[in-house]
Amino acid sequence: MSDQLIIFDTTMRDGEQSPGASMTRDEKIRIARVLEKMRVDVIEAGFPAASKGDHDAVRAVAKTIEDSTVCGLARAVRSDIDRAASAIEPAESGRIHTFLATSPIHMKEKLRMTPDEVLKQARWAVRYARQFTDNVEFSPEDAGRSEFDFLCRVVEAAVDAGATTVNIPDTVGYNVPEQFGNLIRRLRDNVPNSDKAVFSVHCHNDLGLAVANSLAAVLQGARQVESTINGLGERAGNASLEEIVMAVRTRRDVFPCDTRLDATQIVPASRLVAGITGFQVQPNKAVVGANAFAHESGIHQDGVIKSRETYEIMRAEDVGWSTNRMVLGKHSGRNAFKSRLRELEVEFASEEELNSAFARFKDLADKKHEIFDEDLQALITEREIEQVYERIKLAGMQVCSRTGETPVANVTLSMDGVEQSAQSPGDGAVDATFKAIDKIVENDAELKLFSVSAITGGTDAQGEVTVRLEKGGRVCNGLGADTDIVIASAKAYVMALNKLTVETRTHRGHPQRSQAI
Repeated sequence: MSDQLIIFDTTMRDGEQSPGASMTRDEKIRIARVLEKMRVDVIEAGFPAASKGDHDAVRAVAKTIEDSTVCGLARAVRSDIDRAASAIEPAESGRIHTFLATSPIHMKEKLRMTPDEVLKQARWAVRYARQFTDNVEFSPEDAGRSEFDFLCRVVEAAVDAGATTVNIPDTVGYNVPEQFGNLIRRLRDNVPNSDKAVFSVHCHNDLGLAVANSLAAVLQGARQVESTINGLGERAGNASLEEIVMAVRTRRDVFPCDTRLDATQIVPASRLVAGITGFQVQPNKAVVGANAFAHESGIHQDGVIKSRETYEIMRAEDVGWSTNRMVLGKHSGRNAFKSRLRELEVEFASEEELNSAFARFKDLADKKHEIFDEDLQALITEREIEQVYERIKLAGMQVCSRTGETPVANVTLSMDGVEQSAQSPGDGAVDATFKAIDKIVENDAELKLFSVSAITGGTDAQGEVTVRLEKGGRVCNGLGADTDIVIASAKAYVMALNKLTVETRTHRGHPQRSQAI
């Protein structure tokens, strides 16, 4: 039998450090539930010491999740470890992940500590964390640029102090696969107590090698991989969870291990994370991109028709893409609608929710001749997010746009149940709409991102719009979908404004700053 490869997801921690990707407590719970359904082994839910909001979000996830281990990140200092312990305390299975930099440049320029001081503090931090849980992970930050002999000493001390997992991060994405794989092999060969802990890797994608480096490490004995949905993360991102899992599963002739992941949940998780963060997936992204299983070349199409394996090494349905082409339309009934959503694993908590969703489906069917699975998923996802933020609602709008004339938008919003209207010109229909909304809401936030993508093909396709607003250091994303791009834009803008109005979030501290014990 092959070994189990532990999948450690850090979408809600390292992924959240992407500029603009900040998540609320409720959004983290929604993502965590999908990760649990996917059977992710370890969910790193955040950095509890960063803020009260982050601590409360990690604690809420810990209360919610039953079948995955919930992890909190902590610097190697008492206050951080205390906060992490408090956050994971309600979890069925909890882990504290503590870290300290070990590369010469980090120790000298950032920590201002000697190697002996770093060694002592790393050992202390693991021992202190063990007072709260038997499940402690230690990371020597920037291990990929650390001196090998010193790295061996730190890893040995961490394991001796009680670390059950030792994570070797390529923090700045500097390594190449052969080099990084050899580092894991040499550590396992040279650290005397290496058999007492699981070796893990955490690779960044600065040179586009995060997945390759992670897989090279797995071939050399690493049995935990830290990754994120869609490869989300700081700078160029982290190793992509979906690519790691499917590479190991597809190439079983190469990898002597497998994961327990339910891969059919990959695409739903990808769409949810993209919708919440506003980071859309590029069409040619492996596994979850819109073109990942598309064939346009005549030679490829002919080959796939004759035998799928000629040009496809994975089945689309194995990662959550639907091959069911039953198309719904305005003549479809409630049973067909409910049945299709059940196949997409969407369940309704009440008959009222079903009726509401069916009404929105009928409205869409009046605008769009054929409704595909992607349309249904967008309809449900948009509504789930809207339900959390409904202080401001789009009640109605009219936009006049003619060649040679300045567009004018008339918008009516419901503010706490009271309708208010405003009119504004603008440099285009969307700009006029946003300016009219700003007159009602008195918004002074800065628009950081406006992105439009088509959910399906055809001129009647729904457009999905992502809007990102920043105000006072807080960044919020809004998502809207409609067959009319201007209406979709208004929906997204209103959702982002709702978040800015409703949320109260303390400024996040950055987890890569250190303090004395």
